[in-house]
Amino acid sequence: MGTRPVELRALLDSVAKQREPAARIVVVGNGAPLPELPDGVVGVELERNLGVSGGRNVALRKLRESGDIDVLVDLDDDGLLIEADVISRVADLYEADSRLGIISFRIADETGFTARRHVPRLRVDDPMRGGEVTTFLGGGHALSMAMLDETGGWPDEFFFTHEETDLAWRALDADWTIRYEPELVLQHPRTAPSRHAEFYRMTARNRVWLARRHLPALLIPLYLGTWILLTLARTRSASGLRAWFGGFFEGVRTACGTRRPIRWRTVGRMTALGRPPVI
Repeated sequence: MGTRPVELRALLDSVAKQREPAARIVVVGNGAPLPELPDGVVGVELERNLGVSGGRNVALRKLRESGDIDVLVDLDDDGLLIEADVISRVADLYEADSRLGIISFRIADETGFTARRHVPRLRVDDPMRGGEVTTFLGGGHALSMAMLDETGGWPDEFFFTHEETDLAWRALDADWTIRYEPELVLQHPRTAPSRHAEFYRMTARNRVWLARRHLPALLIPLYLGTWILLTLARTRSASGLRAWFGGFFEGVRTACGTRRPIRWRTVGRMTALGRPPVI
């Protein structure tokens, strides 16, 4: 969004230092002009902010134009690859498993600390425990292009929040694997999630859309009921609760896109992995 030119340049420098070079690098200016970019980096300036989902889809389409990309790596503009073997290790993981759809990096600050919300499991006691999971982190991840060809890209209408879960559920239902690899680190400043009215509204709206798009009918009230209770227990702000419930009812009454409920087999797989789709 044009607010982190110094951090963006540091990220691009860390990508350039990878022992296995990226075939293509795309930077999207999401409704903002781009700074001067290094040679070989393709910049795309959008007239308006399309959100996280929309901006990523623009980059995806640009990479598809080249026709020679088999794995896409998404990185936040204020992140940093602190090791030079991240891309080569990603390539090795995909080469070893033809059904590997998504790799979730570990997000850690400059001290190596990983916040609870950056561990893509319900049990977050050990952020260094990797393995198969049911969702992934937006700040740093890799996606199989073959998987994206089968499942589709990001949900444009989500703008931001829960877009990773929407893609993850579609990938799992198509029998792709999602792995959390804590040795693959994206260094990122420690920040608290924003707690403004728009955050609450879109979090609630998109959660309802997620359920309506993908859950079997029997699970929709269980999933949404669980999140109503959790929100009431966790939220201390009256204005935040008003915005959340406003977003919730917006999600109920507005179009959510095409409904394609996941199979009960996928529900069972997610449950076996420790996160049934009711929470």
